[in-house]
Amino acid sequence: MINLSLRELSAALAAREVSAVELATLFLDRIDRLNPGLNAFISQDREQTLAQARAADASGKVGAHDTPLAGIPLAHKDIFCTRGWRTSCGSHMLENFVSPYDAHVVERLAGAGMVTLGKLNMDEFAMGSSNETSYFGPVKNPWDTARVPGGSSGGSAAAIAARLTPAATGTDTGGSIRQPAALCGLTGLKPTYGAVSRYGMIAFASSLDQAGPMAKSAEDCALLLNAMAGFDARDSTSLERPAEDYTRDLEQPLAGLRIGMPREFFGDGMDADVRAAVEAALAEYRKLGATTVEVSLPNSGLSVPVYYVIAPAEASSNLSRFDGVRYGYRAPEYTDLNDMYSKSRAQGFGAEVKRRILIGTYVLSHGYYDAYYLKAQKIRRLIAADFVEAFKQCDVIMGPTSPSVAFAFGAKSADPVQMYLSDIYTISTNLAGLPGMSLPCGFGQGGMPVGLQIIGSWFGEAKMLQAAHQYQKATDWHTRMPENLK
Repeated sequence: MINLSLRELSAALAAREVSAVELATLFLDRIDRLNPGLNAFISQDREQTLAQARAADASGKVGAHDTPLAGIPLAHKDIFCTRGWRTSCGSHMLENFVSPYDAHVVERLAGAGMVTLGKLNMDEFAMGSSNETSYFGPVKNPWDTARVPGGSSGGSAAAIAARLTPAATGTDTGGSIRQPAALCGLTGLKPTYGAVSRYGMIAFASSLDQAGPMAKSAEDCALLLNAMAGFDARDSTSLERPAEDYTRDLEQPLAGLRIGMPREFFGDGMDADVRAAVEAALAEYRKLGATTVEVSLPNSGLSVPVYYVIAPAEASSNLSRFDGVRYGYRAPEYTDLNDMYSKSRAQGFGAEVKRRILIGTYVLSHGYYDAYYLKAQKIRRLIAADFVEAFKQCDVIMGPTSPSVAFAFGAKSADPVQMYLSDIYTISTNLAGLPGMSLPCGFGQGGMPVGLQIIGSWFGEAKMLQAAHQYQKATDWHTRMPENLK
């Protein structure tokens, strides 16, 4: 049961082979048994979960054609406000915050009848690429618990890889859905910026953050995205567009599909084992009828420095609300208002969050705004323009998701720049607002998963999902799970 796809789970529920309560109990018991060794879940409420499952069983939605997700469990990254649940954002600052309302994504998935298993661990305020910055401790990679699961949605990735949940939500600011999906051997999708509302998603960098689905397969992600996407008047960046069925093209063959291979993605910096797996995946695509063409993204090498100007600048603005006055952590002892501010933030935020706030405040300060922030925004437009030119020659772009397989804990934590380079292949899509996804395409050093990245043009999610689904029909990488957890 734990290895079934969302469609298969829906069919089992419809046939009364299992009830929503029994399915939720199965996963809750598995979480109780395995989570202590993985630290993927940081908040659970068995009674609340089972109450939702009983409501799903009684709703009449289970097994219905228009509610294929009803009765199926999932878990939420702890960045999404969830009514009645602790929403900590992986930080001491919000350690005891219980949300009074639901994020749009949570609302939509609950409306589809899904059952919440709990809240998932993450890098603090989504700032990290390894899940080592969480106040609640690091998440362990189920394939090798001495290695990181990736970040910031590492809890989501580890929970799915260990089959603690069939699906999860994640957020992607510079690769935080795709990179952990790659390192843990699952499928994760970052939609076009604005396709999924950010309402109730605690902000890191507002012009880059985007929520998306994480699951075992592309078909599962398509079903989840059908429920998650849609206009929300509460989010000024939400795009008002006709509803899409992201499963509509899944069964279409790939004959004639043009795959762009950016020469900048296949140069130095990619480990040999990752290169071998990605090139084997591209060879499989050629067998399926696709053609490959070399394209260029000449400004992609500037993505990391541009991102680490823009994202910290936006973070310094967004995180200024955490001042110890209205909600969140307040220092127990202080002398005056300024002392309360400084002590609350010093004690409430972790080292990586403080580092980015300081960088962001610096680049926005008088005398440096034009030199750093404004220049980064100009280069951001050049990066987006490169994609416009590339998509004149191809339908989708493919390459590695991460330059290496999952690395050991502590391997990069002492060198922030090396950690930041983990996202070198993913950041440009966020800067351009494009959709991107990662899917498993093999294994590398130490038997660790390798991810293939697919980047689509704006609102090209259905095309990406079609390409991913057809590849997954021809291969079985996405069905693999760690032997010790079976």
